[in-house]
Amino acid sequence: MRVGVGYDVHAFGEGRRLVLGGVHIPYEKGLVGHSDADVVVHALTDALLGAAALGDLGTHFPETDPRWKDLDSLEFLRSAVGLLGERGYRVVNADITVIAQAPRLASHVLRMRQVLAPILNVDVDAVSVKATTPEGLGALGRGAGVAAFAVACIEVAHARSAPGA
Repeated sequence: MRVGVGYDVHAFGEGRRLVLGGVHIPYEKGLVGHSDADVVVHALTDALLGAAALGDLGTHFPETDPRWKDLDSLEFLRSAVGLLGERGYRVVNADITVIAQAPRLASHVLRMRQVLAPILNVDVDAVSVKATTPEGLGALGRGAGVAAFAVACIEVAHARSAPGA
């Protein structure tokens, strides 16, 4: 078993859709970033890459590369799961906490879990998504953006091939 931790934060901006956990959330602002700025998926992808000691989101998908401009972040997650599989790992479970003063996310949590689980190749009950507010404290508490923390557990699914084989 291996465990990885991921974190991401993005500021709100005008003229963007708000996407969290691969789900469009109706809101007057979206998150600003090179891709779709889905902090849930970014944090989860980093947790998975970290668990396998494969670097981070920026290593694999640098914001300086125009290929990733406005990309659906679920593509990053699919790629990370693929990298894990190539190295003989499979996802066991994931736990994600989203921090936002607004919008309220409770009614969207189940849908996020339903979107993420098949990409991770796990049952919905192996993906936890929770939302909390920063209680008005700091930039997030003033509604400046959204942050997410993720923890992921992976395990060896099959023996890896020998280097150079």
